[in-house]
Amino acid sequence: MVNHVTKAVIPAAGLGTRFLPATKAMPKEMLPVVDKPAIQYVVEEAVDAGLHDVLMVTGRNKNALENHFDRNAELEETLIKKGDTDRLEKVNYSTALADLHYVRQGDPKGLGHAVLRAKMHVGREPFAVLLGDDIIDARDELLSKMLDVQNRYNTTVVALMEVPPESIHLYGAAAVEETGEEDVVRITGLVEKPNREDAPSNYAIIGRYILRPEVFDVLERTEPGRGGEIQLTDALESMAQAPDWTGGVYGVVFRGRRYDTGDRLDYIKAIVQLAADREDLGPELRPWLRAFADGLADEPEEIVEEMPAEPAEPLESVADTTR
Repeated sequence: MVNHVTKAVIPAAGLGTRFLPATKAMPKEMLPVVDKPAIQYVVEEAVDAGLHDVLMVTGRNKNALENHFDRNAELEETLIKKGDTDRLEKVNYSTALADLHYVRQGDPKGLGHAVLRAKMHVGREPFAVLLGDDIIDARDELLSKMLDVQNRYNTTVVALMEVPPESIHLYGAAAVEETGEEDVVRITGLVEKPNREDAPSNYAIIGRYILRPEVFDVLERTEPGRGGEIQLTDALESMAQAPDWTGGVYGVVFRGRRYDTGDRLDYIKAIVQLAADREDLGPELRPWLRAFADGLADEPEEIVEEMPAEPAEPLESVADTTR
């Protein structure tokens, strides 16, 4: 089936406040997940789905993103002289990975505003949006299925994942209707980070979207919402309520492996899980992990009881909107 979507947009302008001080001078998207920066996994996912035209929406202090996907002649020459062909191949791979473009967001006005900055590059055609915080395991199908659904229904498509009800306040939540097709639903409403009792379901929006170009018209009229930002969820809600001219919104329910690198604990889990599955690292790492876990289980209970349940002094929280 012909894929009419050719472009991917990756918003990458966030300040990464959850990872301070590591992100004071380095973009959060460049934090390594094993031996590749998180952003490279996302670009690879787009390319694997046939999207070679990639626009990154960046901000200040994000030059490292461009440098990573650009040539480094001095490094290449050094590796050639050393005869280190394996590392040279890895360096050159990221350089030739995709046709990359960059635009700055300017004011940090939210995800909807970041997507709107892609309007001139995308034009009047459907396009994919991939959030840099979400890594989808390359062994699990998601983006290609979303592209197929978009092509068949000529609609906007978002990725959904079932989460525990007590966690739905961390996500945008979708009200859905069954379509008769497995793991494909029609979305009738969306709520950004609702209270548990107000959530329409436990279907959470995760960071993959295939958007029809009408989203730009909607975003231009969308008022700032939660956190004073232009929320993409609010625009999608409007599109779901006006299917006659927007094509409506469908959801693809993802049941595979997803790694949230925007959260410190999940970031650590992602590194461990991906490294443990690799042929070059897993055989040595997995026995060590088992021994380490066994050692923790053998610790005397009184040591655990002596650990304070909370910090002695309350810590200052950092707003989540610039993660």
